[in-house]
Amino acid sequence: MLRIPPDLWDELEKWAAAELRSVNGQIEFLLRKAANERKRGKEKQQK
Repeated sequence: MLRIPPDLWDELEKWAAAELRSVNGQIEFLLRKAANERKRGKEKQQK
C-alpha cells in the first residue's frame, strides 16, 4: 500500500487517464522510467 496525498493522487489520475493507463500502471511506468534513468546515469559515470 502506498500513502499518497490526495492532491498528488488526483494529478496521477489525470495523467494516467491522458495516457490511457490505470493509476497503478502509471506509477509502475514512472518507477521503471526512473530506475532505468538511474541505471543509465551509473553506467555513464563508470566510463
